[in-house]
Amino acid sequence: MRLQARSICSVAKMLAVLLLSSGSAAFSQTPQEHVHRMSHSVMPFDASKTIHMFKMTESGGVQQVVAREPGDTDQVSLVRQHLKHEAGRFQHGDYSDPAKLHGTDMPGLKELQAEASRIRVSYVELPMGAAITFQTDDLHLITAIHRWFGAQLSEHGADARAE
Repeated sequence: MRLQARSICSVAKMLAVLLLSSGSAAFSQTPQEHVHRMSHSVMPFDASKTIHMFKMTESGGVQQVVAREPGDTDQVSLVRQHLKHEAGRFQHGDYSDPAKLHGTDMPGLKELQAEASRIRVSYVELPMGAAITFQTDDLHLITAIHRWFGAQLSEHGADARAE
């Protein structure tokens, strides 16, 4: 009986190792799939019902999030709530939500966190959502904003576009 239990335990361990090693391919995903899957843990709105728009400007950039459907007042309300909250956090160098979604090593992020006091962050409501504007006179920080926007554009995939 004891030998049979050991054999069963050994077989179970081997199966676990095989499942974990072969299953890693099944769990791999593109950055876009990861962001789409994890977005609900950071953003209260439905990423598939909204679009992120990023416009790089000479003084920084503008990030807009709008509902895809004009009458989707629930998404519009959630977008506004979230972006207003994020703008306040960004002004103080707290970029923890984008870091949770995109990773702490995303381009431009460290510079934005470290030099937040040199970036003016403002929030405005739009008819179908809201926008956050990032402005600075520092070329290094403008570049960081542009790199950060580029990373988000790439990782949001079909849920984002450049303006």
